[in-house]
Amino acid sequence: MSEQTFVFPGNAIDINFLVNPRGEQDAENENEETEQVVTLGPGLFEYNGEVRSFAAGKLLNNSKDSIWVDYNKKRYVAAEGEPVIGTVIARHAEGYRVDIGCAQPANLDSLAFENATKRNKPNIAIGSLVYGRVCLANKHIEPEIECFNSNTGKSEGYGELTDGFVIQTSLMHSRALLKHNPQVLVLLGEHLSFEIAVGLNGYVWIKSPNYEQTILISNAIKNSEYLSESDCKLMVNQLVSSL
Repeated sequence: MSEQTFVFPGNAIDINFLVNPRGEQDAENENEETEQVVTLGPGLFEYNGEVRSFAAGKLLNNSKDSIWVDYNKKRYVAAEGEPVIGTVIARHAEGYRVDIGCAQPANLDSLAFENATKRNKPNIAIGSLVYGRVCLANKHIEPEIECFNSNTGKSEGYGELTDGFVIQTSLMHSRALLKHNPQVLVLLGEHLSFEIAVGLNGYVWIKSPNYEQTILISNAIKNSEYLSESDCKLMVNQLVSSL
C-alpha cells in the first residue's frame, strides 16, 4: 500500500502514480505502448474525464490497478468475495433467506455448505446465525451468499455460528479487524482464549469459555475503534485486570 492521503467529497484524484508507477522516463523507454486500466473502488467516480471522490476518507490503493476511498458508510452494500454474518429470517424449498444488513436479504442455497448434497442438507433454524461469503452481488437482484469456498469445497471457517455473542461495529472498524494482526485482537489473545468471526457488514461474533470474558472482549473491541496503539494496550490491560 502506498502512503495514505485524506480526501473530501469533490476532490480530484490523481491516478498517474498507478497508471505509470515507474515514472515518465521509464515510460518513454518502453518499446511497446500499453494502456493500463485502473479500477475505481468505493468512494470514487469519473466525471468529465476526471476521477473525483464523493466521500470523505483515506485514499487507498493496491499499488497496481485499483484505488478506492476507505470511509465509514452508514449501511452495508454487498460486494462479491466479502465475508458477512447474517441471521436466517426465512426458509424455502431450495435454501434460506438471510438478513445481512443491506437493503435486501441474501439468498443462501441449502447446497452451499461443505459436504452438502440433495440427500444431506444442513438443517438451520430461523433465527440462527451464519458466517458466509458473498458470491453474487448486483444492484438489480438480491445478493447471494455461500458458507464454503466453492473453489476448494471446504468450509474454511464459514457455516452456522452456534452459541457465542454478536456485537455490531461500524463498517470501517470491521474492515480494520479483518486486517493482518489487528492490535486489539492480538492483545486480547495474549490473555484470553476465544473464537471470533468478523463480517464486513459490521457484525462480530465472539465465543469464549464464559460470559464475563465474552463481555470483556466485546467491550474491548468496541472501545478500540478510536484509540491509539498505546491507549488500546492500556485499555486491554485494565479490562483484563478486572477479571
